[in-house]
Amino acid sequence: MPIARLDGLHVNYEESGQPDGAPIVFVNSLGTDLRLWDAILPLLPAGLRIIRYDKRGHGLSDCPHMPYSMGALISDAERLLDHLGVRDCLLVGLSIGGMIAQGLAVKRPDQVRALVLSNTGAKIGTPEIWKTRIEDMKIGGIEVLADAVMQRWFPATFRASDEVVKWRHMLTRTPLHGYGGCSAAIAHSDFFASTATLRLPALGIAGSEDASTPPDLVRETMALIPGSDFQLIRGSGHLPCVDAPKDYAEILNGFIAKTGHV
Repeated sequence: MPIARLDGLHVNYEESGQPDGAPIVFVNSLGTDLRLWDAILPLLPAGLRIIRYDKRGHGLSDCPHMPYSMGALISDAERLLDHLGVRDCLLVGLSIGGMIAQGLAVKRPDQVRALVLSNTGAKIGTPEIWKTRIEDMKIGGIEVLADAVMQRWFPATFRASDEVVKWRHMLTRTPLHGYGGCSAAIAHSDFFASTATLRLPALGIAGSEDASTPPDLVRETMALIPGSDFQLIRGSGHLPCVDAPKDYAEILNGFIAKTGHV
């Protein structure tokens, strides 16, 4: 996997599919890396230029000391797409990735022609919730948060499978400064006003069992964008691309076809 040097920050990314195809860019959630999307990639239409990356503090990208600002996370995405010469992409963001996607779509409309906001919101949680989580993590590491996070991420059926182990490992092996830094960025972000200015094809995806960003939060966010669509995956949690990849890909592929992004 290549590394991009972006104003001193090393960002790990991966490209697959058709190099000259229509670009689709994926931005992952807090506590995961670009492998979040592995299960749906084989289910996407042929001919796409598929780009994934590890945001700062995650995966194989650099991990600066916390805290981070949402502006910095958005600038990282912007610089990576400039580095790769990407324009008019379909941008898919999940959780904090969806917040980054909202910010980038506002800042750089030349880079983003269509938007998928998955299991996210214009505002997620409260500063107090995130402050408590960061303080707990500083004392006991991410391990002290892991059981509660798995409860929020996945439905009971998925948590009962062996598959959940690797996602728990991915979470607990996230650097403390990466998890805490991005948590701080979420805590101080509110996109209600800016997202309401967007005028582009947009789709919201939610999981009925998502305890992190419940369906009503996703609906509320999509209502800010005129003409946007909303799809609910029943029985799925916060990471439907993991626990319901076929359903997720079917919805995403429908949006790709509808927007002509092939």
